[in-house]
Amino acid sequence: MSAMATGGIVFACVFGGAVLGLLLRRVLPDHHRSSDSKDVVKLGMGLLATMAALVLSLLIASAKGSYDTQRSELTQLAANFALLDRALAHYGPDANDARNLLRQTVALVLDQTWPRNGRPATRPSPDAIGACSLYEKIQALWAPSETQRALRAEALKIAADLARTRSLLFVQAGSSIPLPFLIILVFWIAVIFVSFGLFAPSNVTVVATLFVCALSVSGAIFLILELDQPFQGFIQIPSDPLRSALPNLGQ
Repeated sequence: MSAMATGGIVFACVFGGAVLGLLLRRVLPDHHRSSDSKDVVKLGMGLLATMAALVLSLLIASAKGSYDTQRSELTQLAANFALLDRALAHYGPDANDARNLLRQTVALVLDQTWPRNGRPATRPSPDAIGACSLYEKIQALWAPSETQRALRAEALKIAADLARTRSLLFVQAGSSIPLPFLIILVFWIAVIFVSFGLFAPSNVTVVATLFVCALSVSGAIFLILELDQPFQGFIQIPSDPLRSALPNLGQ
């Protein structure tokens, strides 16, 4: 489910809780809305608000950590692509086929992950075109001199690092936010909004305030989920490192 759809569901649950509280206020007997009752409800909601804040901070830390990790891995991937191309360039003309395949691999990753023609983004699998054959091409290079053997060994090491990083990016495609955490958090917030409506007067100002608050809470959840999906949506990891490296590959 997309972050936008999840944010909409969160808004419906939270604002629905506020509306439910306003409706309950009309049917509850007066003694249920006494000052003593309000004090107990406030204490309970204070406890819920504290727990919700803790869980929310955990979700933020998890999503931000996942985003930063994958952004760092992408930067490292771009650097390794450039280093591998330079190593093959120093090897000599015999490595031109490997350099061309390297350029095609980078172009494929860019086209699949950050498409420019409106197509949905897809996460390239580690065994996509060039992932395995590039290593085999480098391994098959004939290296008569000591310098070329050293360059081939270095190129093979970088190619292995590339494959490892691409595999990491692929397996990290799933969400880092546990679904039970999110469900429980939304439930707690909805209960808190029920208490808001339960003791609030039914007027336009109160309803508008609850609406804006519910929209803000759902917006926060939406941003967290966007951070947790860094290769799609509105908050994407920029493709600048790979796009900057591409023109220099094979040159």
